[in-house]
Amino acid sequence: MSQAVVLIAGPTASGKSALALALACRLDGVVINADSMQVYRELPVLTAQPGPLARATVPHRLYGVLSALDECSVGRWLELAQAEIHAALRVGKTPVVIGGSGLYLRALCEGIAPVPRVPVAVRQAVADRLLAHGLPALFAELRARDPRMAARLRPSDPQRIARALEVLDATGESLADWQRVGHRPPEFGVPLVAGILQWPRAELYRRCDARFVEMLAAGALGEADGYRAQGVPEGRPLSRALGLRPLLRHLEGALPLEAAIAAAQQETRRYAKRQLTWFRNKMMSWNPIEAQECNNFIANPLSFLTQYRLTPANRGTKLPAR
Repeated sequence: MSQAVVLIAGPTASGKSALALALACRLDGVVINADSMQVYRELPVLTAQPGPLARATVPHRLYGVLSALDECSVGRWLELAQAEIHAALRVGKTPVVIGGSGLYLRALCEGIAPVPRVPVAVRQAVADRLLAHGLPALFAELRARDPRMAARLRPSDPQRIARALEVLDATGESLADWQRVGHRPPEFGVPLVAGILQWPRAELYRRCDARFVEMLAAGALGEADGYRAQGVPEGRPLSRALGLRPLLRHLEGALPLEAAIAAAQQETRRYAKRQLTWFRNKMMSWNPIEAQECNNFIANPLSFLTQYRLTPANRGTKLPAR
């Protein structure tokens, strides 16, 4: 197999970025982000975006490309990702797509329903209603107008509630009906090689806790303070970044730092648990990559290439020293 699109999924703190960097170095590749929080630019530390050294070593795409005031639906990300994948393939590079957002990765493999674009004016009108009346009122509106779609959503999910109302306002049809339409997977003209990182739960939780401590040392608290100063409205997607809310509560004087750290670590562990469950139920056909195997692939990327019949690049880049 001379060329492929490599997909690496896994829960938070599982080592995806390190593996992707190692593979991209050996394959003369381009790392493409498939994480719904890392597309935003305001919280690079808290969202665990690759640092300057990694970005200087191989090209990284779709990291920090949107403002926190913007929204990135699955459809929008898929358009951006397809463009980056095709751009890499055209110049002979290997796209290495990594992330923990299962909906993004599944859309890349299976496609999504062809929901039409929603006019900006309609989106703004829904956003204005959310701001003026609050999320409970917006969910009540959806439940009254589109009970089928409301039954699928959590009352605490502003992004999906707003999206359902936007589609209803723009098209006159329920998003549930649009999602029933058949869809085709994207075509790249090369095979997809899909692996999913799997760690023992206790070890993964330890990694989650340790990484948040590392984030604090890297400036996460100051980053959260800067985010607060920008006045980003509550309910924007980036407001759900792991660890942000506990740090904001600390900055407001409502939590001691130690309690904020503990809360952020617990939030991260719970999210990792949900990811593990989602991957297990929704991505059963992906190749499992166990913890030790992941470490071996990082140390020796050639073993990954051999296992999945990929051809190493003659002009591969050296992995930066840690």
